[in-house]
Amino acid sequence: MTAQSTAPEPGAVERLLRRDQLIVACAAGLLVLLAGLYTVFGVGMDMTAVEMTQMARPIGDPMAMPMTPVWTVGYALLVFLMWWIMMIAMMTPSAAPMLLLYTALKRMGPESSRAVLYSALFLSGYLIAWAVFSALAAGLQWGLESIDLVSGSMMALKSRWFAGAVLLAAGLYQFSPLKHSCLTQCRSPAQFLAEHRHPGLFGAMRMGADHGLYCLGCCWALMALLFVGGIMNLYWIVGLTLFVLVEKLSPRGTYLARAAGALLMLAGLYFLAAGLTGF
Repeated sequence: MTAQSTAPEPGAVERLLRRDQLIVACAAGLLVLLAGLYTVFGVGMDMTAVEMTQMARPIGDPMAMPMTPVWTVGYALLVFLMWWIMMIAMMTPSAAPMLLLYTALKRMGPESSRAVLYSALFLSGYLIAWAVFSALAAGLQWGLESIDLVSGSMMALKSRWFAGAVLLAAGLYQFSPLKHSCLTQCRSPAQFLAEHRHPGLFGAMRMGADHGLYCLGCCWALMALLFVGGIMNLYWIVGLTLFVLVEKLSPRGTYLARAAGALLMLAGLYFLAAGLTGF
């Protein structure tokens, strides 16, 4: 009688490592939490986001402050980090379905043992795309402050007519073919992953960057609204985050995008007229 050999039971660590989607979801959640805390506490800024939110005033009329930040290389870096980390907190939740599906597909493929690494590179590519946006946003903020259209201390537009123009432009963009095309890609993870397959570790990062570019095409105009409400105004940050999440994940996201576009256009026309007429 011969004893049957049996494979040893996997240990707790090995069993955990097989739960790639859980690991990726927890890591992404922790990233969002840390980015959110960084944003709320306004690391490096003169005031926290909570203080700026409490001091917020009507659109186009920010509170006048005696001290205005001076743009140096160090301050420009802080503003860039503020934008980028805020984008990480705002945009990563809506990218989670794509990231988790990518992780599941990698787990079923020939390189299943490195599924978490591939997913980390995918997310890195996605966040690099938003880093480019953040650099442009920080440059735009500096430019608008230099011509006195944005309050340096409150980080909000100082002109009602210009705020109205931004609202109107964002509303019009919601109806554009580019918005519709990018939103379709963002709302169809399986379709995106099938159409943008790239092998290898660099391919994983490239796929993440491609997804980030589609996400940028979908949401850049909405993110520009932070200039209207205040870049560090938590009501606008949370509101835009929730809207983007629902717009991408809701079965009626396209209709929601157009409804929001109509409301933004109406608000834009109101503030544009009020600013130009002094009403």
